[in-house]
Amino acid sequence: MNQGTDSDQDGERADGPARLPGFASDPSDQVRRWMERRWSRLDDWPTAKLLAAKAEGSGTSVSVVLPALNEQRTVGEIVRRIRTRLVEAAPLVDEIVVIDSGSTDRTAEVAAAAGARVVHRDAILPSLPAVPGKGEVLWRSLFVTSGDVVCFVDADLRRFDASLVRGILGPLLTDPSVQLVKAAYDRPLLDAGTVLPGGGGRVTELVARPLLNLHWPQLAGIVQPLAGEYAARRSLLEQLPFPCGYGVEIGLLVDTLAVAGLDALAQVDVGTRYHRHQADHALGRMSSEIWQTALARLERSGRWVGAEPVHTGFTQFHRQDGGFRSLTYEITAVERPPMNTLAQYRERMVSAGRAAQDD
Repeated sequence: MNQGTDSDQDGERADGPARLPGFASDPSDQVRRWMERRWSRLDDWPTAKLLAAKAEGSGTSVSVVLPALNEQRTVGEIVRRIRTRLVEAAPLVDEIVVIDSGSTDRTAEVAAAAGARVVHRDAILPSLPAVPGKGEVLWRSLFVTSGDVVCFVDADLRRFDASLVRGILGPLLTDPSVQLVKAAYDRPLLDAGTVLPGGGGRVTELVARPLLNLHWPQLAGIVQPLAGEYAARRSLLEQLPFPCGYGVEIGLLVDTLAVAGLDALAQVDVGTRYHRHQADHALGRMSSEIWQTALARLERSGRWVGAEPVHTGFTQFHRQDGGFRSLTYEITAVERPPMNTLAQYRERMVSAGRAAQDD
């Protein structure tokens, strides 16, 4: 998919593999059957098909949420493309909300000018002090959005095409048994103007994929388990705990498997995605948080019992003045409880004429 053309027209073809991947060696029968049933491509979800499904169904409403921290260079174009293609030209999306988690640049101003409703993280549930992290922002977004389906999109994407959103909405708008849809894509690394195919997604390949294959092999068919672009039903999300930091994606994925089963998950091949890449030291700290999130779920399910609490100090080394300097970070995988356990949220749902989903 050309992520810079806004070419979300019916019948487009996405770049990437065939409808189903070929297998050099077969995965488990369960994973193979799931992929045959729940794998689709962008061109399987033309706009007209989704508009008809939305009109014929129960009027499923859609909220798009962009968590943002100092993303003035990219957030405006993402919002504009979603608004132009999926609100004005084809009314698939009902609201676009940017949650600003404390930007010091013009992120909020740019996003609002492009057509988003901008809410500051600290203005949501102000009696509950916020903790840093992406997952914290996603969790709070449930309180200030109204869609039956919530679609999360990272605010740092480059060459963004609104058809990505259309694609991951497809299974949710057409099949009530689908609960969460992940975007699948190639993730090249942009290095000084050079494109390195497959160079991105280092934490996925070195941490997330090994963890899933070892402990949750049913999820081995997920191409991008850490993708920040996914959509889910509110009735599912409000039942799940949210890791506050970088563990949020793997946490929601594993918890959805536990709550709803493998067949409630789907993925859509949307082609190629470009975004800003972080330095290796930052990825190391991210990996530590993902490990803690996974271990918490293994312990919660009784599959792992630690002899002692997980050590949350994380030491890294930096070359300085001809030697090495060590820096130790405190990395603790804090989690928020399911949103439906908060009295304020339940009251809000009642006032809106709907009840929060019980566990």
